[in-house]
Amino acid sequence: MSAPKIAIVYYSTYGTNHAVAEEAARAAREAGAEVRVLRIPETAPQSVVETQDAWKAHLEATSDVPNATPDDMSWADGYFFAFPTRFGSAPSQVRAFIDTLGGVWSQGGLANKTVTASTSAGNTHGGQEGTLLTFYPTVMHWGAIIVAPGFTDESIGAAGGNPYGYSATPGAFDEKGKAAVAHQAKRLVEVTAKLNG
Repeated sequence: MSAPKIAIVYYSTYGTNHAVAEEAARAAREAGAEVRVLRIPETAPQSVVETQDAWKAHLEATSDVPNATPDDMSWADGYFFAFPTRFGSAPSQVRAFIDTLGGVWSQGGLANKTVTASTSAGNTHGGQEGTLLTFYPTVMHWGAIIVAPGFTDESIGAAGGNPYGYSATPGAFDEKGKAAVAHQAKRLVEVTAKLNG
């Protein structure tokens, strides 16, 4: 049996979701997966990015991370998405990337793939659960299979208890959060491997 191919697809403004993506990639590799870490391209005008030093610095620091493409989505057997919440849903950058997948989707290239997701917000009630719950219907349209962490490991409760996917607050991605992300990524790999037979 070949190793499951997992795309860790993230969008990060200041670095939190990039850190989550890196931890998910580490855990997925440890679980035996072939992994690609891919960032969703920035669509905000450079003039807007320039207004925030931390945003600009993070983009520069991760400029070597390849952009996610429809070809990557075709390649992968499963996806781990990480992105912040924007007013209770995925950021426009994430939606713009999803809008590029029509060709792959129309050929059935997203069907029967596994998907899990995590998010972040500026505070613990900043829309994390709503963001994941509004994202998952998109993957249902693909015919993909949602692999939520649920309460399948004590790390989920220890990190705040979001059964839909890990949720972070900036500067608080600690060891408990890393354990929850690692469990979520390993669970994705295990389920994907079972489906691949």
